[in-house]
Amino acid sequence: MDLQISFVANTEIEMDIKRYYCKAGIKSIQLHGVLRVVLEPLMGRMPLVGAFSLFFLKKPLLDVGWAGLTNILDIPGLNGFSDSLIQDVISSYLVLPNRITVPLVGDVELEQLRFPMPKGVLRIHFLEAQDLEGKDKLFGGLIKGKSDPYGVIQVANQIFQSKTIKECLNPKWNEVFEATVYEHSGQHLEIEIFDEDPDKDDFLGSLMIDLSKLQREQKVEQWFNLEEASSGKLHLRLEWLSLQSGVKMLQQALWSIRTNDSLSSALLMVYLDSARNLPSEQLEFPPDAPKHQYRGLLKSGRKVNSDPSPYVQLTVGPKTYESKVRYKTCEPLWEEAFTFLVHNPHTQELQVEVKDDKHKCLLGRVRVALGRLLKDEDMTLVQQFSLNNSGPNSTLKLKLVLKILCLEKETTSGQPYLVQVRHTTPSAATSQINNPTTTTTTTHSIQSTQSTSTTHSTPTIHTTPCKTVPTGVTLRGKRGSEGSPVSLVQTGMQIDSTRRDSTQRDSTRRNSTPRESTHRDSSQSLASDVSLPTAALELQHRLAQLQNGSMQYPLGEVQLTIRHSSQRNKLIVVIHACRNLISLGKDGSDPYIRLYLLPDMSRSGRRKTSTMRKNLNPVYDQSFEFIVSAVELHRRTLDVAVKNAGGLLSKNKGLLGKVLVDLMSEEISKGWTRWYDLSADGS
Repeated sequence: MDLQISFVANTEIEMDIKRYYCKAGIKSIQLHGVLRVVLEPLMGRMPLVGAFSLFFLKKPLLDVGWAGLTNILDIPGLNGFSDSLIQDVISSYLVLPNRITVPLVGDVELEQLRFPMPKGVLRIHFLEAQDLEGKDKLFGGLIKGKSDPYGVIQVANQIFQSKTIKECLNPKWNEVFEATVYEHSGQHLEIEIFDEDPDKDDFLGSLMIDLSKLQREQKVEQWFNLEEASSGKLHLRLEWLSLQSGVKMLQQALWSIRTNDSLSSALLMVYLDSARNLPSEQLEFPPDAPKHQYRGLLKSGRKVNSDPSPYVQLTVGPKTYESKVRYKTCEPLWEEAFTFLVHNPHTQELQVEVKDDKHKCLLGRVRVALGRLLKDEDMTLVQQFSLNNSGPNSTLKLKLVLKILCLEKETTSGQPYLVQVRHTTPSAATSQINNPTTTTTTTHSIQSTQSTSTTHSTPTIHTTPCKTVPTGVTLRGKRGSEGSPVSLVQTGMQIDSTRRDSTQRDSTRRNSTPRESTHRDSSQSLASDVSLPTAALELQHRLAQLQNGSMQYPLGEVQLTIRHSSQRNKLIVVIHACRNLISLGKDGSDPYIRLYLLPDMSRSGRRKTSTMRKNLNPVYDQSFEFIVSAVELHRRTLDVAVKNAGGLLSKNKGLLGKVLVDLMSEEISKGWTRWYDLSADGS
């Protein structure tokens, strides 16, 4: 089961360093993330489960408020650096593939529970893109130029970056990346495209793919439309490689990658257990040990403490891992696991070196040919290896498991693949305006493109009606039957009353925050309807005239796509369209949309669309970004106001309607597209 962890505390931790006459401490801590709890193995007797394991699917979001001398860590730049260091420490213990396992009975094999085998390997063929946005401007923006695109690919904590293609809107990368997947349920493949610039890289679009659906399809090749971008699509070939045993499968795997030396045919799992009888006295150390450090101590007759602080360095091909350091011990216990992707087990070997972090020297080494595992039962080897260039009885205990990467589905079918997690549906904005009475959810699926084909397939659009949720039902924490989060665009659920309730709670919380009691930025925009409360009163008066005593007059709706990128620390808001706006004159209205991320109401924090003249159903499809961390996002509210531009001397300038969007939903990392009702005060 997955638990949404949100820990917020005004913790007071103080530390007084008397020698330096300074004080340091922590005044607040916030931690947010998805914690998975696995209960296995199941038993027929109490306590019904043999153990439980805890781990985060991704790095949790952390925000630490420093006090005293450590206030210097709150400086921009240092703040993110200090939080990243703490996140790395948490990741080394509690983020996949690391986990904490607690046994509930004594006969449970902890080794298998602490370090289970990966579910598979995802091979990502990052092929090409088309119709990307041109971000580089020429002649001061008069001419729109091209872009220098590159891609960032992330699977859990594994991040890959493609090469950069200079000045091209239809780049061809033709690169391949391989990622080890430990849990496919609830995990996603995330890809973001950027335009490389000397100062700041521009965002060109993104997409997200559900790994659990991809695991069922095994092999997918198609064009994916980029999200959060006005144009662009990405051509990918994705292959799910399962883990199998058998020499015959190895020959098949080697044949499939014979033309590419960078691809893998097998996966090696190394379980580092312990070492025994490592060199403990200076005379036992190898010749490269720095003995000169102890000459003065030996002449003085004082005892030399030369117990090593060992750690292990493991290497297969170009990949190297290092274990944790065990301080001042000759018989260290590590209990760590490492995973290597192997190109050819017949020719490669595992190199293990035990080093001393204290004396900066080598304590011993061992080499294991991977071809030896092919002869062992189940390709598994558990042995106490004697260390070379070490003490006479020094040994290292390892467990090696070799698995063959097998593509069970060699060819792709002609059916569309619904593996992409959709955030935005730009084409739906136009289609739904013409039929505003029917609310629909649109899902795009593109026919698969065979590698031998030279033509591109046409997108196929499937439209399914929305379902309505009773008033007061919250969607936070709701999940589908497969355990993955259900986005609002997939369910099509209407939660206007819930949104209003959460907005009121957020407004009350903001009013009680000390930061709100201080004066606002002196550069606050005077054009904002937030800073001019009379705008709402004028709109209510205008509505009263339009109603003429009849039922409430609708102000129309606005369609938004909202998503937060934790990797970029940005809130992305795509304004698609409005429909059924009120007319302020005989020729209609001239609407534009203004955005604020409250409580920031400064001029620099304002975002604004272009103006659509004489149009009550305008289509914008414009994207805006706000720099904000995921932790800070929970304290913010998106203020969206639809306003009428009018002429220079027009009397019809003013507010057409607004909405306050609560950003506390846990689905914001995946994003949603929704129509929002406009009102006079945004409630």
